[in-house]
Amino acid sequence: MRKMMSDKQDLLIIGGGLVGMTLALAAARQGFSSHVVDQADPAALTAEGFDGRASAISTASWNLFCNIGIGDALEPYACPIASIAVVDQMKPGRLDFTPEPGDGSLGRMFANRQLRQALFDAAAQEPLIHWHAPAQIAEQHRGEHGVSAILADGHELRAALMVGAEGRQSPSREDAGLQMAKWDYHHRAMIVGLDHSKPHDNVAWEIFYPAGPFALLPMLDGPDGQHRSALVWTVAEKDAAGVLKLSDRAFLHEVEKRMGDILGTIMLNSARTSYPLSFQHTARIIGDRLALVGDSAHGMHPIAGQGLNLGLRDVGALVDVLNEARRLGLDIGDTQMLKRYENWRALDSVMVMAATDGLTRLFGVPGRIASAVRRFGMGGVQRTPILKKWFMDEARGMSGDLPELLKA
Repeated sequence: MRKMMSDKQDLLIIGGGLVGMTLALAAARQGFSSHVVDQADPAALTAEGFDGRASAISTASWNLFCNIGIGDALEPYACPIASIAVVDQMKPGRLDFTPEPGDGSLGRMFANRQLRQALFDAAAQEPLIHWHAPAQIAEQHRGEHGVSAILADGHELRAALMVGAEGRQSPSREDAGLQMAKWDYHHRAMIVGLDHSKPHDNVAWEIFYPAGPFALLPMLDGPDGQHRSALVWTVAEKDAAGVLKLSDRAFLHEVEKRMGDILGTIMLNSARTSYPLSFQHTARIIGDRLALVGDSAHGMHPIAGQGLNLGLRDVGALVDVLNEARRLGLDIGDTQMLKRYENWRALDSVMVMAATDGLTRLFGVPGRIASAVRRFGMGGVQRTPILKKWFMDEARGMSGDLPELLKA
């Protein structure tokens, strides 16, 4: 990995995860240089093995990956999502989202490790990216004429614009005093990889229970041809510790109770991990010479798998704004240009987050009457092609004012 540089770059990106590194590559392809600082060791993040963590990449996000030159490297690891099946507690009244022939898939599933590997390999070959990892930031500063970060080893990194891409606990956001609206769902997402005897037929399942959604996401077959899916199971916080302590056999029994026989006999193929679920949204995603992207700006429930895709739309919009600033001969840290980025992202992020939060609450209402009402509504959508197409366009990320890099 490229060693320390003390010269000034265009961007100082704090956080080199999926969103931060995508931004660095997207900016580099447009001629913008960057320092990328991350405290994690890239070798640990790309270690062999499937840990169950996976992401649904929408059509728009896939366009972005192709446009920044990593589509070919990723394609062999993609599992297309041909259909999404939505059910309420495995009761009758299934809602299917299946595109028309010729419309393509609803997205692609990837193991997070493969996404990181492709991004990191491309970044290591990109001369405009100066990558510092693992590295700790001792101090960071934003001034009238530029930004800087001093690393724990004393190196100073300077740039015109700082981008906070550290995730939900963003120090850059806190340092800028940007206030968040947030609440805790008091739930945890349990994540694990499954091998199963029946093929998934490229169907993603979203099974709703009052305690939270239970999602089965199709993955490529394993090295020995075994059928694979990723499970994201939401459980109440008060039950999470107990679920994590279950033996593998008892855990699989609980999983089978919730998914029936749709995938046949199941086995675990990774360790179980979990993380708390919360909602957080920053109304202001810019400060003086600062822009926030990804989870630093907005964190949502994983119910619709849109968190990473929302962050990648941030990337596309910010790069468009940087290009516009350069075309007009403006400083890329110019407040008015950054305001354009904030305004562009405001409506989209609020709508997506409100929709995911609303779904979480709607399907969390217990009782037979509530379930019957939900299934009646799902039946109405199932019989209304124009509504189904709208939902599918939203899932693909192809609605609204798309940044150039997210277009085919």
